[in-house]
Amino acid sequence: MRVLSYNIHKGIGGRDRRYRLERIIGVIEAENPDLICLQEVDRHVPRSGLDDQPKLLANYFRAAAQQYQPNVTLKTGHYGNLMLSRWPFLEKHQISLRLKAKKPRGAQLAVVETPEGPLQLINFHLGLAEAERRWQIDHLLSHHLCKACRHLPAMVIGDFNDWRNTLCNGRFSEMGFAHVTSPISRFRSFPAYLPLGSLDKAFVRGIVIRQARVVHSALAKWASDHLPLVVDFHLESHWDAQEAREKRS
Repeated sequence: MRVLSYNIHKGIGGRDRRYRLERIIGVIEAENPDLICLQEVDRHVPRSGLDDQPKLLANYFRAAAQQYQPNVTLKTGHYGNLMLSRWPFLEKHQISLRLKAKKPRGAQLAVVETPEGPLQLINFHLGLAEAERRWQIDHLLSHHLCKACRHLPAMVIGDFNDWRNTLCNGRFSEMGFAHVTSPISRFRSFPAYLPLGSLDKAFVRGIVIRQARVVHSALAKWASDHLPLVVDFHLESHWDAQEAREKRS
């Protein structure tokens, strides 16, 4: 199974500053993901031609399930997170990650009915300050909606804005999550044209990782100010059962 996480920067290129949603679509389509987790998705905003990006993207990729979370309200329209899935959602929720007067942030939670079993998938875009990000992770992982799914395999993915990679310990390790996007030298994703920072990350529990990588295609370097992150994985229970069958055969 494959998940792609991508801060699409409203479809505006990181170098030419032009709005071209078709470039974002081209980058995603080339990776053929089953699950798509996007950040900075516009809806009815003038800078992106008043497009309903969640609807356009969901229709283009023929998503069986979708969830849009508008976080930042503008004078006209808003932008936020978008989750698209090839498979149905058994549950879907939204959690506010706004800390006091800081910029509104949020997390999307979905239980996805994958071919290998249910998966809890969390997509978010964290704040710019380290103390803010730590509060957001603590708030999210201690939330009753997260705790209710502790028996399920889980993946937390998105734009962490964690330049110094300080979130890999603390609450993630306490809750049994492993850091997928390590070492950071292999996962530099920002800025897209000359990536220096490993901002787009993934943490997993109960999941076997086959491969994780940042997409460095020529189109990706122009489409957004971030490069997308792609993770190929299996649910641990499915993987163990498959290995047991192979040993018996």
